[in-house]
Amino acid sequence: MGWWLVYPAAIVWVAVNALVIVMQRRPAASTIAWLMVLTFLPFLGLGVYMIIGPLRIRRRRRKRTISARLVDEGVRGLAKLDDDAVHHQLAMVSIGLGGPPPLLAESVELYFDGASAYAAIFDAVRAATDHVHAAYYIWEPDTIGTQLRDLLIEKAKAGVRVRVLLDGTGSSDLHRKWLAPLRASGAEVAWFNPIRLRSLRGRRADFRMHRKSVICDGAIGFTGGMNISDVHSALLSKTYWRDTHMKLVGAAVWPLQRVFFEDWYFAADELIEVTVATLPPPAREGTHLVQVVQSGPDTLSASIQKVFFTAIGGAAKRLWLTTPYFVPDDASLTALATAALRGVDVRVLVPKKGDSRLVDLAARSYFPELLEAKVRFFEYTPRFIHAKTLVVDDDVAIVGTANFDNRSFRLDFELIAVLFGAGANERLAAQYERDLADSREIGRAELLAMPFVQRLGQASARLLSPLL
Repeated sequence: MGWWLVYPAAIVWVAVNALVIVMQRRPAASTIAWLMVLTFLPFLGLGVYMIIGPLRIRRRRRKRTISARLVDEGVRGLAKLDDDAVHHQLAMVSIGLGGPPPLLAESVELYFDGASAYAAIFDAVRAATDHVHAAYYIWEPDTIGTQLRDLLIEKAKAGVRVRVLLDGTGSSDLHRKWLAPLRASGAEVAWFNPIRLRSLRGRRADFRMHRKSVICDGAIGFTGGMNISDVHSALLSKTYWRDTHMKLVGAAVWPLQRVFFEDWYFAADELIEVTVATLPPPAREGTHLVQVVQSGPDTLSASIQKVFFTAIGGAAKRLWLTTPYFVPDDASLTALATAALRGVDVRVLVPKKGDSRLVDLAARSYFPELLEAKVRFFEYTPRFIHAKTLVVDDDVAIVGTANFDNRSFRLDFELIAVLFGAGANERLAAQYERDLADSREIGRAELLAMPFVQRLGQASARLLSPLL
């Protein structure tokens, strides 16, 4: 008799889950796959779905008290773009999705090694008088991590408000004992999406805060590819990485501050007050146009992916991409291919050997079709290259935390800065050419001669691309 109750219950189970999955409007293949999992593996499937199934993480949002000031300051930025329709259209993509307009920075500095980037960050922290906000995916308890912790302790004891936001997975090596002196000094520490069983309800365990930023007194901001780890510095590690970071001064820092406010509200449940101290007026007129773009799984807008897509589609001369993880979605794959086919010089620089064998295999599965479209691929040979940059023509460049993969586009919380103008573009292009001098180009013949087992491994890894 009891078995007759199982069938109606199973039908209800499938119907409810089918309704939930279908209403999420996933890609058709993904929808069908989840329906199969939940139908034939109901209990195990539910557990898997709770970990990697939800598309979004729900976050309470603070009132956008910064927005008015961003709009007022952004009017001047947009005015500078009115003479260039391509640039104006690129800027409008993020604006249309609720992001800030391009703002004027008093200065933009680029760093291509950890030693110079950390020196600049330490100098800015030492000079801070009101607050220091730091958000990092990875913060290691190594030499550079301990030095920065001790400096923040010193600043907190001197009366500077110190807030440190750490990702619950990337910075998991920071134990309580190591953090205790920081907290004892008066500094505040919060964890973003820590992995706990009770926190998995309604969110994915792999939704990570991949951002790296430091904001000092609301006037100086840093972001880019570098975490707080010895591995980024040639002075501290024999196997150091090649990376790119940047420093902004002026009103262009405000969007970085706004992102920190929202992330802090989510993680620490504290509303940071918007004042002249946290968002100070620029000290002087800015001359560099910078648009900060954020994205994450708290929305379905995929702002960074759309900005990359628009930048690629608007390129007329060159597209020089550096990324440690190259796992493009279908739209980005098509954008790169069509850009190359219409005569744009499209180059992709990746590490010869990354820190994930699975990602390396998946990345190389995309090479043949893009090589067919005249995209050129280069492997950086001296060491792991962790920079995330894009050089577009002669007057647009992108620097940030986002890799060119589905994880950065849709699953992680990321930041990029779109730099309008020739200055940053020229510096990044010059570094790109230096990196190419230490790289080898990959040809089609090399891929055709690849053993079947290796090609099978790449094709198999590609099946996991949506999660990589």
